[in-house]
Amino acid sequence: MKAPRPAYSTGGSPAGPDRYPHGPRLLDRLTEALQSRHYSPRTGEVYRAWVKRFVYFHGLQHPADMGEPEINAFLTHLAVAEKVSASTQNQALSALLFLYRYVLDREVGDVDGVVRARHRRRLPVVLTREEARAVLDCLAGDPWSIVSLLYGSGLRLMECLNLRVKDLELSRGEITVRAAKEAETG
Repeated sequence: MKAPRPAYSTGGSPAGPDRYPHGPRLLDRLTEALQSRHYSPRTGEVYRAWVKRFVYFHGLQHPADMGEPEINAFLTHLAVAEKVSASTQNQALSALLFLYRYVLDREVGDVDGVVRARHRRRLPVVLTREEARAVLDCLAGDPWSIVSLLYGSGLRLMECLNLRVKDLELSRGEITVRAAKEAETG
């Protein structure tokens, strides 16, 4: 009967004191560092995949023999050649920073020369007047009042739900919004 596998795969190495007869492999050390810091198993899988891609990108060169220029080259390649999103590029950077900081015990210096992936602007989905009317026609009472106020004023949901009667000045068509979220500029 086989022993139960650990939560993180260690490349098929046997468990126990003789687990690393020649010292722990890089990915095994990465796994142990992630586990000791209570990272989720999914984060461990993703970080291992990024470290593998980094090593393969540089022709199987060991990360201990590489530094900032190689990290910059890899991250720039992701943005330019592979056209990954900004969040994907940031995830790769986080994995490599973790590797260098906690596994190789080395701080990474300047990674400012990296070509950054672009954040794609997302256009908001806006209902047509007919669609908004169809939604309002399906409502009555308090839900109708709330949705009408949201639609007509542009308030955020919590701003609307936190309104009090004294915040409404119907004769002047004014609403006082307290503790409003700052609008994002960009």
